[in-house]
Amino acid sequence: MTTAVIADDEPSLVRALQALLASIWPDLQVVATARNGLEAAALISQHAPDLAFLDIQMPGLTGLEVAQGIEGPTRVVFVTAFDEYAVQAFEAEALDYVLKPVNTARLQRTVERLQRVVETPAADDSALLGVLQRLLPTARLSVASPPEHLRWVRAGSGDLMHQVDVADVLFFRADDKYTCVQTATAEHLIRTPIAELAAQLDPAHFVQVHRSTIINLAHLAGTRRDETSRLFVRLRGHAAELPVSRAYVPLFKAM
Repeated sequence: MTTAVIADDEPSLVRALQALLASIWPDLQVVATARNGLEAAALISQHAPDLAFLDIQMPGLTGLEVAQGIEGPTRVVFVTAFDEYAVQAFEAEALDYVLKPVNTARLQRTVERLQRVVETPAADDSALLGVLQRLLPTARLSVASPPEHLRWVRAGSGDLMHQVDVADVLFFRADDKYTCVQTATAEHLIRTPIAELAAQLDPAHFVQVHRSTIINLAHLAGTRRDETSRLFVRLRGHAAELPVSRAYVPLFKAM
């Protein structure tokens, strides 16, 4: 039996989606529901469901941050009222991107796609790409017009505003309500969420190693495994090692 977790900070929307899924896919077992991103991450870790239906804008962690932190085989469907996160959803390897209010016909198509993926895990994401192309202007997905990557980070400290070159950044790390911007000589705090930064940084130079951490590969000094086989990275100019989540360990196998 296929299992699922549903996460949305509106309980009425959770109930409505659960009822729709029950009518369309009776064999789907919803093992838990969450009211915020932190609950969703904990429940996904606990139950390791086949699927997670995630709202994007939730307290604690966004749906995108929850998806980026999943370490097991759980696949994600975003259910949201906002279409501007479609590209980030695709980068998070979502199986589908469903806009609210959800109607039965649209959810039926989603269920059919999910059933195919459950039966054939190697299925590609071409169907989702079609959804994104309908949601977004063609120029945003055009190969001929690559996105502009983040070059500078503005971070305030009292009355002083720092202009930090991202090339000098060793790593970004989520810290409660802020994101820490660490260079070899200073630490700055900004309010930009880690998921939003991940979408703006050049993926050729910046990689996520944990749900809360993005490192700059240009400053990578090496890796280390401890006695339990957990992987850590070392960065030039920073004394402390940073842990790598299991989901991101394969990034370093080719290095």
